[in-house]
Amino acid sequence: MEQLPYFYQTTWFLLLAAATGISLAYSLYRLRLRQTVDRVQSAFQERMQERTRIARDLHDTLLQSFQGVLMKFSSLKYMIRDRPTEAAESLESILEQARAALIEGRNAVQGLRSSTMVANDLARAIATFGEGLAADQTSENRPEFRVGVQGNSRELPPIVRDEAYHIACESLRNAFRHAGAKRIEVRIGYDQQFWLKIVDNGKGIAPAVLSARGLAGHRGLPGIHERAGLAGGKLSVWSQLDSGTEIKLAIPASIAYIKPHSARRSGLASG
Repeated sequence: MEQLPYFYQTTWFLLLAAATGISLAYSLYRLRLRQTVDRVQSAFQERMQERTRIARDLHDTLLQSFQGVLMKFSSLKYMIRDRPTEAAESLESILEQARAALIEGRNAVQGLRSSTMVANDLARAIATFGEGLAADQTSENRPEFRVGVQGNSRELPPIVRDEAYHIACESLRNAFRHAGAKRIEVRIGYDQQFWLKIVDNGKGIAPAVLSARGLAGHRGLPGIHERAGLAGGKLSVWSQLDSGTEIKLAIPASIAYIKPHSARRSGLASG
C-alpha cells in the first residue's frame, strides 16, 4: 500500500509556503522602506520649518532693526555739518540701537523670544515695543498710541504668547512706518477666546496688496499669517484706503490658555 505524503510535504504546500514567505519578506521590505522615507521626509520638513522660522524671525528682528538704523544714518549725514552736537548725540543713540539689533538677531537665530523676558505680561511687552517706535517719530508725525486689555489677564503657553507678541510687533512696525496714522491702538482680550487687535486710522492697504497677502519679496503679511497658524489661531486683516487697518488674531480658549495646576491634577485623577 502506497503511503501518501502529508499535506505539508506536498509540492503545492511548499510552493504556497515559499510564496507566503516571499510575500511576507516583500511586505516587510516595503514597510521598512516606507518608514525610512517617512523619516527622511519628516527630517526634511523639520529642516524647512526651521529655515522658515529663522527667515521669519530675522525679518521681524534683525532686518527691520537695521533698516531703522540705516534710515537714521541717512538723516544724520545732513545734521553733521550744521548741528554737530546734536549729531553726536544722535550717533550714540544709533550705535546703541545697532547693538540692540545684533542682540535681537542673535536671539532670533537661537530660537529665543523677546517677549519671554517680560514674564507673561503681554500687554506690557507690546506697550514697551510700541512706545519705542513712537519715540522714533518726530513730534509732528507721532501718532497717539495706547494698549488696552479686556477681561482678566490669563497665562498663555509660550508659543501663543511669543507668536502673538511678534504679530503685534510686526503690525505696529508697519503702522508706525507706513500708515501715516493719527492713532494706533492695540487691544487684547481674554474671554471665551484669546484675541489681539491692532487698529490704526491711517491710509489703509491697497486691495491688491491685501488680497495677495503682501508685496512680492516682503515677508510682513505672510509672516504674521504663518505665526497665527503656528499659534493655533486665525488671522484676519481688514483695511480700506483712507479708512485705516485692523489686524485681528483669534485663538480658541482650549489652545490659548494654560489650565490651572489644580484643574490639571483633577483631570488626571478622574482619568
